[in-house]
Amino acid sequence: MKRYRIPQKENINLDAFEEPNDSFAGYTYADYLKWDFEEIVELIKGKIFAKAVAPNRRHQEVSGNIYLALGQFLKKHPCKVYSAPFDVRFSRDPAYSKIDSVVQPDISVIFDLSKLDDKGCFGAPDLVVEVLSPGNSRVEIQNKYELYQEYGVREYWVVHPTDCTVLIYTLVEGKFVPSRLFTSGDVITSTVLPGFAFDLEEVFSQD
Repeated sequence: MKRYRIPQKENINLDAFEEPNDSFAGYTYADYLKWDFEEIVELIKGKIFAKAVAPNRRHQEVSGNIYLALGQFLKKHPCKVYSAPFDVRFSRDPAYSKIDSVVQPDISVIFDLSKLDDKGCFGAPDLVVEVLSPGNSRVEIQNKYELYQEYGVREYWVVHPTDCTVLIYTLVEGKFVPSRLFTSGDVITSTVLPGFAFDLEEVFSQD
């Protein structure tokens, strides 16, 4: 894996950034490493998206419950599970000459440990969990869906902590196929993690 020297950070106002257009292809991982924003940002196909500065308590409770359940199940498996902030980088070029997407899923499960380096993960995790928050825009959600599908994330969970629902997308022949909408009281399983089962009552519990 190529190792990146971390350059000196530049304090930048996010509002001053130019959006990609016909004459500007967009930003890359080299740019991302130099930025120092007050906001947490992600890069999706060269375009910058700002995340909520601090997820609310409900988001963190639900995300933490899922992370703990996955971590407990995966203790005896030769793979890794990470919670945000954790950079996942995507590029069509294995030489890393142009990485134009860097995202921070709430939870990432990676089976192929060769994808891991000191900066995070290069390539698709096997399982991605995104817990929605009021700061998520519809454009951001759609772009992440397309990104994860394009680069081969095998399973993608979209969790709505307020509505207490989970939608699971499974990659079939290169396209995401959605599950039914699961809600509190349902038990979810995973095609990526045979044997894993989780009662959503435990995920959404507010005790």
